[in-house]
Amino acid sequence: MPDRGGGPTGPRIRVGRPSRRARTLLMTLGVLAVLAMLFVMFAGFWTDWLWYRSVRYSSVFTTTLWTKVGLFAVFGLVMALAVGLNIWLAHRLRPPLSAMSMEQQNLDRYRMGIAPYKKWVLLAITALVGLISGASASGQWRTWLMWVNGVPFGQKDPEFKMDVSFYAFDLPWFRFLLAFGFAAAVLSLIAAALTHYLYGGLRITSPGARATGAATGHLSVLIGVFVSLKAVAYWLDRYGLAVKSSDFKAAGNWTGLRYVDANAYLPAKTILFFIAVICALLFFATLWRRTWQLPMIGFGLMVLSAILIGGLYPAIVQKFQVQPNEQAKEAPYIKKNIDATRAAYGIDDADVQDYGGKGDPEKKSDQRKAADSAASYRLVDPNVVSPAFQQLQQERKYYQFPATLDVDRYTGTDGKPQDTVVGLRELNITGIPKRNWINDHFTYTHGYGVIASKGTNTVTDENQGTVGAPDFTESGLPTSGRLGGYEQRIYYGEKTEQYSIVGGPQKELDYEKNGEKTTSYAGRSGVDLSNPLNRAAYAVAFSEPQMVYSGAIGDGSRILYNRTPKERVEAVAPWLTIDGDAYPAVVDGRIKWIIDAYTTTNGYPYASRTTLGDTTEDSLTDNQRAVVAQQNQVNYIRNSVKATVDAYDGTVNLYQWDTEDPVLKTWMKAFPGTVKARDQIKPELLAHLRYPQDMFKVQRELLTRYHVTNPAQFYSGSDAWQVPNDPTNKDSSAVPPYYLSLKMPGQDDQKFSLTTTFTPNGRPNLGAFMAVDADATSTDYGTIRVLRVTSTVQGPQQVQSELNGVPEVAEFVRNLRGTDSDIEYGNLLTVPLEGGFLYIEPVYARGGSANYPLLKKVAVSYGGKPVFKDSLSEALNAVFGEESSEPPATTPPPTGETNPPPATGDSALQQAIADAQKAYDDGEAALKEQDWTAYGKAQEALQDALQRAAAAGGAGAEVGGGAEDGSGNSG
Repeated sequence: MPDRGGGPTGPRIRVGRPSRRARTLLMTLGVLAVLAMLFVMFAGFWTDWLWYRSVRYSSVFTTTLWTKVGLFAVFGLVMALAVGLNIWLAHRLRPPLSAMSMEQQNLDRYRMGIAPYKKWVLLAITALVGLISGASASGQWRTWLMWVNGVPFGQKDPEFKMDVSFYAFDLPWFRFLLAFGFAAAVLSLIAAALTHYLYGGLRITSPGARATGAATGHLSVLIGVFVSLKAVAYWLDRYGLAVKSSDFKAAGNWTGLRYVDANAYLPAKTILFFIAVICALLFFATLWRRTWQLPMIGFGLMVLSAILIGGLYPAIVQKFQVQPNEQAKEAPYIKKNIDATRAAYGIDDADVQDYGGKGDPEKKSDQRKAADSAASYRLVDPNVVSPAFQQLQQERKYYQFPATLDVDRYTGTDGKPQDTVVGLRELNITGIPKRNWINDHFTYTHGYGVIASKGTNTVTDENQGTVGAPDFTESGLPTSGRLGGYEQRIYYGEKTEQYSIVGGPQKELDYEKNGEKTTSYAGRSGVDLSNPLNRAAYAVAFSEPQMVYSGAIGDGSRILYNRTPKERVEAVAPWLTIDGDAYPAVVDGRIKWIIDAYTTTNGYPYASRTTLGDTTEDSLTDNQRAVVAQQNQVNYIRNSVKATVDAYDGTVNLYQWDTEDPVLKTWMKAFPGTVKARDQIKPELLAHLRYPQDMFKVQRELLTRYHVTNPAQFYSGSDAWQVPNDPTNKDSSAVPPYYLSLKMPGQDDQKFSLTTTFTPNGRPNLGAFMAVDADATSTDYGTIRVLRVTSTVQGPQQVQSELNGVPEVAEFVRNLRGTDSDIEYGNLLTVPLEGGFLYIEPVYARGGSANYPLLKKVAVSYGGKPVFKDSLSEALNAVFGEESSEPPATTPPPTGETNPPPATGDSALQQAIADAQKAYDDGEAALKEQDWTAYGKAQEALQDALQRAAAAGGAGAEVGGGAEDGSGNSG
């Protein structure tokens, strides 16, 4: 061995092969590394399987998996065989001797280098293209399942008379096959050409013929296959015109044939199809005539035809036939587009009627009387009052409410449905007193209870709470109120994004009230972690090694994850588009999340497309409330599924809602047993189902143009509308739709509805009002009613600006600034009333001693007259100049700075004495606990009760006098 450094007596470093021990160690490490990589891959697959099995939707996992595997195997194998066969054939057809030229001598070195590894090179190339192609094909599993399970729509397109299912289910699959065929032909052609060149079948600089006869025939056949596929593409392009998008100035994003398509492009595609067929036959003929002269002439003719017939001729037709009389030429095609678009989005039955909008100024008395029953005016804005829920009902820092609450219907004290604002007290992981792995995932695992308040009024009595705060009908921890008994623990919610491990040795914190209460999860959801394999798999999947050895995990331990309602529904039904707003309801003693889901397609002929992400965005949209779209560009949508997620055990149920939807029927064939029949929806659940917001937003966006059914008027765009910006929001975002119980013209009773307004395109005045019956129990559910305003009426932005200019508003704002408070405007509600429109807007003050919004004023406008008063009844009286004969049942008493007159009589006296006794007892209890805050509130309540007793009669005066003497406050 040579010396490396050092002198004669220095150390010698031996250089050579590693020792056997080192080689064994390296090999062992390599094997372990490979096993680790394989286990990481296995962990993802295994945990997915365990989760789907735990939610009882394992058929979704297996169907999707085997479909992907099948597509991967079939198309990967076909591509590998196509490329490999052509490489092998090109090698077999190589010339026996190479030409004596510099080019071939240079190639000899590559041929000699590859010769010992030809089989391995062939296998490597075919494996690579096979893997890439298989992976690409597996991503088309939805397209395959829709094609193989497609059911007919029962509707035909107006041009080719093909069932709509051909465009929705068949054409996408045919286009994929065509694209795959093109890829296979091109890759085979490139591979064969390179092989022929490497082995001398093709020559560039060598003397003589540039290609052997065998190479000419082989490559000509491949080019012929490519041209044949081009012929098929021309034929399919004919049908593709029915779903082609184009920019049409009269209609924006247009879909379907126009005059130039039907009279120029369509015949051009047919002619090009026949030319491509002839050209392909000429290329195939080179098997007998070893020359490319005729095929190349044919190919050149096809290219020239594509330019002249497919490009120049349609441009000439558009320029000299269409543009001089475009409206008349396009009218039949505009009509087809209008009819198809209205049918595809479910707006073809929209009831559009003219509506004056101003009201009769001589009928103030009738208008005032009608205002009491026209709507249940929702003064509690779910988009504003969340901080009040947070301040008054949070109870602990580790609880939270969503920024935007939900509106539902529950039975009021009068036995009638009442609009109710609801929110769940969910877990807030960032509010845990001490953050660590055990607390984050074992101890703090769930939220607790539904908090609900009246939607039509707030607290008006200081004895019941802060004036202007939400009037809670369900509150406390644990909650109590009108909802009765129900399972209050919330393990699955919109804010619950972290995993939890429950049911094992480690106890969970249930809630804190007079000490900590603990619990252990008894639900059936989650994946069992008592199995060491499962623990190891989840430790890898969640990058948490403590799962493997932690003593907090043992028998009965289960891991809960994928805990948001939309996430769970999307996972078990990956073919559905999920509405952005999941909302909770108490049903049969359980909290159920209700999620609306849609089936969509992008292949409805002639129907214009919309982008779901843009169309459904408004001033309230955030990451939590954004639509979950499997396909963002669509031109057909149905609210086909109503889904529920149990907030305690995470059970997911999918119910068929639209029983006629062919897209849903197709998916139900692909995934049998996943969607339950509509008649399995219980009446208790049906009472809380409602018309979905995102569907409504899509429909209102389409109705801005497609309320017009006359082609000439549609072309001119003279009656186009737009969705106005939210007048209460500084951002330029669309106004959100509002749930509201109201009476539309011609209706006798209030209907729970979803409403919105329109303004004429580019103008601020009111153009139309739209409402849809949102009550799922109603026979008119889903009926869209549009009031088209025929006179000049103020729009939402104009009303808001006018209200801001009322002198009382300026005075109110000045007073707020003195108390370090800010003004917050609630939802500007629009209600049709006696031929006009009544605008109602709650106004909140936020800041000062209560750092949450309190309802202080109500703004009302009718007929261009804005008023700003302490209560809704005062505002209605002022705007109509009339007083109601009886107080409206749906409006609150005066809210704000004025107090009601003291009650008198024996009943008032007895109530005051009882309140005084309760306040005294509360004060004594607080004194024992040394809770000075509670003691102060009790003393205030006692003083108030004594004052009411004094005002009620003589006995009350004696009680009040005695108390004052005893406290030293009486003269």
